[in-house]
Formats: sequence, C-alpha cells, structure tokens
Amino acid sequence: MKDMRWDNLSAPPDEVVPDGPAPAAPPLPLALPGAVARTFDTPGFRGMTFYEVRAKSIINRVPGTSRVGFDWTINPYRGCSHACSYCLAGDTPILMANGHTKPLADLVVGDEIYGTVRGRTDRRYAVTTVFDHWSTTKPAYRITLGDGTQLVASGDHRFLSERGWRQAKRLAGGRLVGTGGAAEAPKDSPEYRRGYLCGIIRGDGKLGTFTYSYGTVHRFRLALADLEALDRSRAYLAGFGVATTAFEFSVATTARRVIRALRATSRADVTAITDLIAWPEWPTDEWRKGFLAGVFDAVGSCSGGILRLRTADGQILRRATSALARFGFDVELGAQMRLTDMVRFFHLVDPAITRKRSIAGLPVTTAPGLDVVSVEPLGIEMPLYDITTGTGDFVAAGVVSHNCFARNTHTYLDLDAGQDFDSKVVVKVNAGELVRRELAAPKWRGEHIAMGTNVDCYQRAEGRYQLMPRILAALRDFANPFSILTKGTLILRDLELLRQAASVTEVGLAMSVGFLDEATWRSVERGTPSPRRRLDAVRTLTDAGFRVSVLMAPILPGLTDTEESIDATVAAIAAAGAASVTPIPLHLRPGAREWYAGWLTREHPALAPLYRKLYQRGSYLPKEYQRELTARVRMAARRHGLHKPSEPRQVAAPSQPVIEQLTLL
Repeated sequence: MKDMRWDNLSAPPDEVVPDGPAPAAPPLPLALPGAVARTFDTPGFRGMTFYEVRAKSIINRVPGTSRVGFDWTINPYRGCSHACSYCLAGDTPILMANGHTKPLADLVVGDEIYGTVRGRTDRRYAVTTVFDHWSTTKPAYRITLGDGTQLVASGDHRFLSERGWRQAKRLAGGRLVGTGGAAEAPKDSPEYRRGYLCGIIRGDGKLGTFTYSYGTVHRFRLALADLEALDRSRAYLAGFGVATTAFEFSVATTARRVIRALRATSRADVTAITDLIAWPEWPTDEWRKGFLAGVFDAVGSCSGGILRLRTADGQILRRATSALARFGFDVELGAQMRLTDMVRFFHLVDPAITRKRSIAGLPVTTAPGLDVVSVEPLGIEMPLYDITTGTGDFVAAGVVSHNCFARNTHTYLDLDAGQDFDSKVVVKVNAGELVRRELAAPKWRGEHIAMGTNVDCYQRAEGRYQLMPRILAALRDFANPFSILTKGTLILRDLELLRQAASVTEVGLAMSVGFLDEATWRSVERGTPSPRRRLDAVRTLTDAGFRVSVLMAPILPGLTDTEESIDATVAAIAAAGAASVTPIPLHLRPGAREWYAGWLTREHPALAPLYRKLYQRGSYLPKEYQRELTARVRMAARRHGLHKPSEPRQVAAPSQPVIEQLTLL
C-alpha cells in the first residue's frame, strides 16, 4: 500500500461506524484507509461515491492577513483539505518570486513564490501563486542537511529527493533537490549604502566637473530602465544629504523600455557624491555586499544559469572578484556561476532589480550540501503550516517541498482532479461532534469561522448526511460568530437554526450567483440549484431579517461578462433584496484549469484563443480586465440601488429557547 497523506488525519478503521447499506460501492482508493465507501441508487446521486471518514479535526486556521478575509474555516465536505500535511515550521524561509524569502507562517493568499514544473525530460523553476494557507499541530521531526540547514516538519511531509518524492521520516541517507540554503540578508547600514552607490554609479553613472568655454559645469547623472534601482539610489543619496532631480532620459521605443534618470548639478552635491563612491582603503563586509548589489544592478545579468558582469572598467571587475572571493564564491572573471551560487548571491547582497533576480525557467538540480545527515523525532507536537500553490510545490529553506491543492488534491487520493472531484466526495461524518469539542477547548477564543470557503457545505450530499444542523447548533450554543457562502438552497432547511444563532452572535450569509442564463447554468453548474432558485433563497433569508451578500461569481469571460448579462444579473440580485453585490471573475487553479479547458473546448471552442490569451500568465485574469468588470458591476449596482448602505435588519427571536452554554474548565 502506498503512503498517502490522508493516513494521519482519519481515524482507525474500527472507529468508523457504518450508516445503512452501501450498494455496489467501488473499491476504496488506497489513500483512504478506514473509510466507508457508499453509493446511493437515487437520481440525484447516481454515479457518485461517498467516502465516509471520521476526521481528527475540523476547525482549520489561515494564519496572517489573507485576501480571503477570514482566519478560521470549517469544511465538512472539503475534498482533500484534511489530507494536507500542514507541513513545516512557521519560520521556514520560503523563496519568493522577487528573490527574497519570507517565513512560511507569514505567507498570505496571493503571494507569488517559486515552485517547479515538469518538462519532458527535466524539472524547472517557475513562479506560482499561494492559493491557500493552513496550520495544525502535529508531531515534529528535525531534518538536518549537509550544509547545516535544519528543517522542522511533520513525519509525512514530502520533499523532492534524487529518488523522487519522499516523506520526511524516510529521508535519512538520501539527497534532496533544490537551490540550497539562503544566505543572511545584508543590514541596511550606512556602509552598505555607500557600497551600493559606489557600485551603481561607477558602473552606470556619469559624474564629474567639466570646464567649457562658457564656464565650469558640475554634473551627476544616473540613467536606468529599472525604477527599483533608481529609487533605491535616490533614497540612499537623500539619506547622505544629496538632493537629486528625476527626469525622463529617453522615451520607450519598440526595441527598448523608457529610461529615467537622476541628476544633480551643484558643486556641493557632485563633491559629496564623489566622496561617497571613493574606494575605501579597508572595505567592510557590509560595504562589499552593497558594492556587489550596485554593480549587479548596473552591469549585471543572469540568464541560462550564468551570472555575468559586463564592464570595461578593470578596477570594478577586480574589486568585484575580490568581494566574491571574500564571501566564498568560487568564480573567476567571465566564469559561470552555478544556480545555487546565484541564489545565495542574491540573498547575500540583495540587488534592487527584481527581474534580474529571476530563476524562472532554470533547471532544478541537486545543490551541494543537500545530503540528509539525520532525521530526528522531536518528541513534541508543535504548530506546523502548509500552503496550496499553482505548481503543487514550493522552495522551503532551499529544498523543493510538496504542498496540496483544492481540486487537485483528489490526485493524492488515487482520484483525478476532474470527473472524480465532482463524483467522489469525502464526507467527515463526525464533523458536528468535532466542532462542539473544539469550540469547548480552553484555547479557543471564539473567533469568526467561515464555511463554504472551499467546497460548498450545502452541496447535494448535505441533504443526505445532514452535517450542518449539528455544526450550526454547536456554533449557536457557544455563541460563536460565523459566516456561510453557498450556492445551495438547502440552507433554507436550517433557517430556524440560523435565526437562533443570529440572536446570540453575528451570522453572515452570502449566496453565489454569477449569472442568470439557464443554458449556461445547465452546462457549467449542472449540480447546483438554478440561479433563480438561489435568488429566491436570498429573498427568503432577507425576509427573515438577514443581510445577505451576493457574490457575482464566477463571471465567465466571453460568456457572462457582457453589459446585458451583468445588468440583468445585478437587477435580479437587487430585486431579491441582497444587501450587496461583489463581482468575482473566473480564476482557474491547476486541476480546475484543465477541467474547465476541456468543457470550454467541447461547448465553446471559438472562445479557446481568448482564454489562452487571458490566462497565459497564470490562474487569474489580467488586472485591467478585472478592474473593467468591477467598474461595470459597480455602475449596474448604482442603477439598481445596491450602492446605498442597507439599514441594519433585526433578526426575529427564535421560536425555541437557545440552549445555554456550559463549559467545564
């Protein structure tokens, strides 16, 4: 049996309690030990399989400030969400797309980081996006590498080794793959700033005092196409009391970008700059780091796995070579620097220009020092973190590390991310009791919990399993604030429970309605209630006293993004009594992307070129397109009266008394 990530989060087989007959259930995937597979011979569930498991936890945390706007989630039907390893210690440095690092615990949804993609013959680095971020508490292991790097991870977390993906607890004696550990970033000190100015001005600036027939001219000019380096130079000069003027040096052409420049023309300023960039007799390490960063921003490049400095100034090259040798780089003038050396170089000296620090497209190799020296169980449980990215992995502490997906996590359960995601549902049958237990824990602080944030908690399966009433009752009894996002009209079944909860705590409700067109709904959202039925549910909830938000999601390019579709949808949302409308354009994560592409090419092949263009850079639409959609929806909302603040609505008192909370400490 293969090692799968579900193992540590499902209860042992003898804890699973069968619930009725399971006719003609297919064999269990190897990834779901202890689950009960069920099929139901009813039209609504024909062709579907439900894998019932007893989960070990149900309230999940999203640490830090997140675009999604919530910190805690409950997902009783959330596909593979609890199969994630929640893998690494929070202080593990993650390689960001800008070349810097950031602690894993501090990542937020939307951050751009490095992952890898497989080609025909190799694996290469690629920029990817953080889609989700979680935490849990698990037994921790310490992995020590040959270069001294130490990682703390759960035993089942997977790293990429020379022999493929391996769990942390089975890494001993192996060798990992990645960039190698990052160096400590330089301090923003006066010496570092002097070194940077020396490198960039000597490398690409013009400085001097010139005598002409008409008089003496003092001149400083630094012209660059990259504003990051220009802005840093201007700030550093200002910090030393030198004021400069910014101007456009040359306009953009078809062959090159616009070039902007700094200048100073007073004798005092030119004299001060000359003193700042003078060669120090005894350079400090911080000066050397700044100098290397400045030279690289001025005349450096990185492509094809090679770092180059191009200048005819022999003194600059000699100084740069001496500084590189000081920091242990084995390099001669014109020699090739390995990828691992370049990543350490970028971290050590911190150049300003992001585009020059890119390693995207470079092959993934095994860096020196990545042999696994030891794997030790720490004997304690500690908070560990995991993320979802577009590539399925990320670079943590210099090694390639696995992560999980939403739709794509089904592949970890021996299921595919397309049809299986829609037809094979994992059900956490003990969700209600888990919620009550976790809300009663002394460490729980009664924070807001979001539901329906990954997989709809009122999907059709809820009609059979009825997990939500027990979850809502627990939230009500503990007066814990929560919100629900759904496409399911089944939420009306629990209206009385929602009213009871709203009388003791804050309850937020949101319905997803992206468009009204019935043909499009039947084609792309066939398993959901019709848009009109969802709007009827909005009206019923509104009449019951709730302020219901509507997410206009997803808006489909080329299909439901027309003025007519947007106006009709917003008008219907307003007529249903919604408190607000928020447009959400379609985003296509890996797994969902492939599934949607298959549907699009079958149903609307003429739109395929448009989608290739719109999504050529990743999962999200171009920002300009998103801004245009937002503006259209905002104008429609004004036309139909949704832009005005709604008056607070009083939810009627429940018809039955609310159970008092009793916590034994």
